[in-house]
Amino acid sequence: MVLIILPRIQNLHQTRGDSRVSWFTLESLTTAIGRAAVDGTVSKVLARITRAELIVVDDIGMLPSGQAAAEAFYRLVDATYERRSLAVTSNIHPSGYDTIMPKTLATAAVDRLLHHAHVIITEGTSLRLAEATTGRGVIPLT
Repeated sequence: MVLIILPRIQNLHQTRGDSRVSWFTLESLTTAIGRAAVDGTVSKVLARITRAELIVVDDIGMLPSGQAAAEAFYRLVDATYERRSLAVTSNIHPSGYDTIMPKTLATAAVDRLLHHAHVIITEGTSLRLAEATTGRGVIPLT
């Protein structure tokens, strides 16, 4: 798992009491931006999303994505760049984003993502799977 955290220039901890989080999958982000593209309100939707102190895009690359998803992701990365904290989780290292989106958009998005970023790479078995197979949490199928 690769977690990229792009902190904004001001310290996020200064507003800890008032911080809000917007949480998306790439699919839900694409849907939100796609709807806004139809009626010409993309800027308004991005402004609403980026009011949150932290925006999370979870599981990039888990499902196939097309041009619309790549554009939505890039628009969010660009809108948050040096303005808001953005956390991105993926099973794909950022160097491989061009395998899930067009190279030009992947390059531009990764360039902005990695500038000022903290990249955390985790390894090992899934905590959910480990709990399920040891009888804690979900009961494993037999």
